[in-house]
Amino acid sequence: MPTAPTERFRPRAALAMKPDAAAAVLGPEALTALGAVCDLVPPPVLDDLTTDRARAALADVELLVTGWGCPPLDTAVLDSAPRLRAVVHTAGSVRGHITEACWERGIEVSSAAAANALPVAEYTVAMILLSGKRVLERARDYRATRRREEWLRAPTELGNYGRTVGILSASLIGRRVIELLRPYDLRVLLHDPYVCDEEAAALGVRPAALGELFARSDVVSVHTPLLPATRGLVSRELLCSMRRDSVLINTARGAVVDQDALTAVLREDRIRAVLDVTDPDALPPGHPLWECENVTITPHLAGSQGNELRRLADLAVGEVARWAAGDGFAHPVRRERLAFLA
Repeated sequence: MPTAPTERFRPRAALAMKPDAAAAVLGPEALTALGAVCDLVPPPVLDDLTTDRARAALADVELLVTGWGCPPLDTAVLDSAPRLRAVVHTAGSVRGHITEACWERGIEVSSAAAANALPVAEYTVAMILLSGKRVLERARDYRATRRREEWLRAPTELGNYGRTVGILSASLIGRRVIELLRPYDLRVLLHDPYVCDEEAAALGVRPAALGELFARSDVVSVHTPLLPATRGLVSRELLCSMRRDSVLINTARGAVVDQDALTAVLREDRIRAVLDVTDPDALPPGHPLWECENVTITPHLAGSQGNELRRLADLAVGEVARWAAGDGFAHPVRRERLAFLA
């Protein structure tokens, strides 16, 4: 007699994040898709894991779908979740909630960092190309004067042909930027002490020492995670070594750059900058950077926003489906790689 088909494993799962993050990332379609591959704890989402309701929900949860604002999964929380085996994060960095206790208990972790890297890389490439033709500055001047430039008299250094772009760190975002730059007539340098010459060649870039990267590049794009060793990595010495009128782009973390030094160099009108992140991230209204006409400051918008949040949800749903099917995560976070991740 034919045997009955084996019932598909449906893990018991809960959402752990700020309610507004859940509402933004996990819309009705995403929740329906999640419900097709797991049994979700009914709303509201868990944003405080110490309440009686949270403890009751965690008691039989096998998987957590986390997001921005998820509380730390420390020993006390994990004691309330004895069956927890996996965490799928709908955002990038897991540093805020994945604790040492998670690794000690062998909990598998996945992150949507690869999906969130895509819009950041797109923003970066757009700013590289716009800065090469000084589009933002020239548009501002055109609005002020209402007169067109004599285009045949444009400076010879204007434009993107043959410019040198320096990529600081081959992170997920840095690698995507390198990939997106391939169709353009640009030279790309890379500084990353963890990338060997063979891997750099495979990426299509030339490896460079840190000082060389800053001294030779027309644009330096920062993609270094903020770690104790990288705080203030972009120093005054490096900034002063940059070519006059070159551009620093930072979409990583504000504290990777010595911001006081950057402000001083910008006020000397030596270089230009595009900053999507600052230190602190919401720059105080009276900060002198606001007065520098040679810096473009955007409000940390390079990452996923609007319809791009659906990409994060799609990746998370896919990861839950893979894990439930026993196929493992396509985007795992490895404990041994944490020292190199944002």
